Amino acid sequence: MTASLPEDAGKAAIAEKGWWQAHQWLLLRRLTQLSILIVFLVGPLFGYWIVKGNLTSSLTLEVLPLTDPYILLQSFVAGHEIVSTAFIGAIIVTVFYLLVGGRVFCSWVCPINIVTDAADWLRRRLHIKGGARFSAQTRYWILLMTLLLAAITTSIAWELINPVSIVHRGIIFGSGFAVMVVVSIFLFDLLISRKGWCGHLCPVGAFYSILGRYSLLRVSASKREQCDDCMDCFMVCPEEQVIKPALKGKGKGIGPVIMDVNCTNCGRCIDVCAKNVFSYSNRFNNSTLLNVANKKEVAP
Repeated sequence: MTASLPEDAGKAAIAEKGWWQAHQWLLLRRLTQLSILIVFLVGPLFGYWIVKGNLTSSLTLEVLPLTDPYILLQSFVAGHEIVSTAFIGAIIVTVFYLLVGGRVFCSWVCPINIVTDAADWLRRRLHIKGGARFSAQTRYWILLMTLLLAAITTSIAWELINPVSIVHRGIIFGSGFAVMVVVSIFLFDLLISRKGWCGHLCPVGAFYSILGRYSLLRVSASKREQCDDCMDCFMVCPEEQVIKPALKGKGKGIGPVIMDVNCTNCGRCIDVCAKNVFSYSNRFNNSTLLNVANKKEVAP
């Protein structure tokens, strides 16, 4: 099959499965992201405080503390005293992302994801090619620098310029600076570097990728033998390099479950695949699926 044009990614899936099934995980992600924002907004707008705080640190229904473990780590490195509620909140969040995948934060929670997805969508339709390239390790070096900065300044200095925190606080409490940040990241991803911020630079994503290294929830190319090489999954994936080993690893001892730490579990590959190659699975299913595939290969 001839590979699709970038702007056509997902059209075959719509024709085969219908519009809803070809967008179900995308729509559920948007619903989740907007619901999280609404829960935080209910208090400032209507005075009914379901959640107090923001993505950095919050208290739900005056009972459940939630703390961003990345913020807690910066606080620790900066030499700040860690209160028990912050520590408990960080443990709760850490356990959650250890189970569902660290970078689920990037695709299902982070408000910046909506901005970068929009930039990539427009970039594909405008046929904008090329742009700045960054090493796959750049985000990890930036992560390290944010921790060094915290140690040197004895403050959580990164939070002063962290787009995730700035935009989330700006949406909740109102801030013109947040609008500038959104526009800057949108233009950066549109004109300078495709999927540049989330895919190469953001230290928050780098932290959560490490956190979810051994997470349970995974995307699997469980029916990879049905792949027709249309390339739609590669076009829409925010971290397309994670797909090939699982999708094309047949016969090389590589199972169909995507084990790369940078997979965001966004589900877009599931949506746009007309052949239903992808599905949600778990990390322990990898060897099972690989054994089944190997048996099929040696069967007479």
